[in-house]
Amino acid sequence: MNEHQQVEWKESWRDEYLKWISAFANAEGGLLVIGKNDRGQVVGVHDAQKLLVDLPNKVRDVLGILVKVNLRESGGKAYVEIAVDPYPYPVSYKGEYHVRSGSTKQELKGAALDRFLLGKQGRHWDGVPVPGVAVADLSAAALAEFRQRAGRSNRLTQALLKEDNGKLVDKLHLTDGGYLKRAAVLLFHPDPERYFTGACLKMGRFQGVRELRYQDEIHGHLFGQVDHAMDLLLTKYLEARVGFEGMQRIETYPVPEEALREALLNAIAHKDYASGVPIQVSVYDDRIVFWNNGPLQQGWTIATLQSLHASQPPNPDIANAFFRAGMIESWGLGIEKMRQACRSRGLPDPTLREEAQGLWVELRFAPVKTPVKTPVKTPVKTPVKTPDLILLALAGQPAMSLSEVAAHIDKSVSAVERAVARLVKQNRLRHVGPAKGGHWEVVR
Repeated sequence: MNEHQQVEWKESWRDEYLKWISAFANAEGGLLVIGKNDRGQVVGVHDAQKLLVDLPNKVRDVLGILVKVNLRESGGKAYVEIAVDPYPYPVSYKGEYHVRSGSTKQELKGAALDRFLLGKQGRHWDGVPVPGVAVADLSAAALAEFRQRAGRSNRLTQALLKEDNGKLVDKLHLTDGGYLKRAAVLLFHPDPERYFTGACLKMGRFQGVRELRYQDEIHGHLFGQVDHAMDLLLTKYLEARVGFEGMQRIETYPVPEEALREALLNAIAHKDYASGVPIQVSVYDDRIVFWNNGPLQQGWTIATLQSLHASQPPNPDIANAFFRAGMIESWGLGIEKMRQACRSRGLPDPTLREEAQGLWVELRFAPVKTPVKTPVKTPVKTPVKTPDLILLALAGQPAMSLSEVAAHIDKSVSAVERAVARLVKQNRLRHVGPAKGGHWEVVR
């Protein structure tokens, strides 16, 4: 038998091995054996009787827990087994926190320690309250867009959707003791990076393996990040193949839009926002790679993700809001949906791999034959017809709000906001009067 998650062998006792005991207590429990070498052979201990007396007291005094210490014998040689139960609360060794992972002991620091301590309290990172942020600080446009999405998904009642913003946020379980949770700030605040460094997304177009041709950064609330990133992928980063069915023009992207959206939502919903590191989307000639540094659930592997599994999101409050908005399911089917979308187009299954830095999802496609062109550095393009649709809508109903325009032309609020900003800058549209009660004027 080899050492594993719940077994560790040591030839003799050292007080520093209290760290191993705390690591077992902080994980699934385990057995620390004193008197065996690295191959599991009994070498014996000369002070076994003394250890039987000393060890329970040392563990109790330093770690504050109780263990079972048993004397064993094999081939005339005595050895000691220390049986450690898993503890429901964090066990500290002189202010340090250790955990057993596989056949190794790891000291937890930074974001990993934060996640561990919250988990022992039955909490998640996105459920921690944030002092100093009020409902009035959230983006009214983001909340209006959420209402539209949730109304279309039928996953919230119409009565709730008509409530004021404070009651809506509370009913989404995004408050705690009068404070907004971290999830509320990420989902609806116009500038969540003011509170959480790296709560953004970076996108780059590469030629070959290392040559970066151009890149973008996507900021703002999470709903806006989803829309903005999809707009960029479909209008700037991926080249559509054009065909016709009769007189109708058909555009086909190298990767199915459903697979792109699932991979993007998976990265945003599962990211470790405590790390301060942005999500990265890398587009190559023949593949697109989504990376986020959110670790897998304890005990999970890539095989777990690729098989039928329950949904256990690391950011459940964020995932719940996305679910209510009709953007994700709650059955752990995201990977399967990506797989089926790719297979429907004859593409390879998505490739998933976990590394120390996080989770990678790779979608492969046939290489683009036309050369990559570096675009002119202009603001991000929304679909070509969107500005004209906005101008037509406001010419007929100049008092409409931007959220009403978005609903009227069936676009996202964030896409309309970006297009309107460009139209104003181009002097094709201007707002007359106060922010509330004014109207839009189309410049002829």
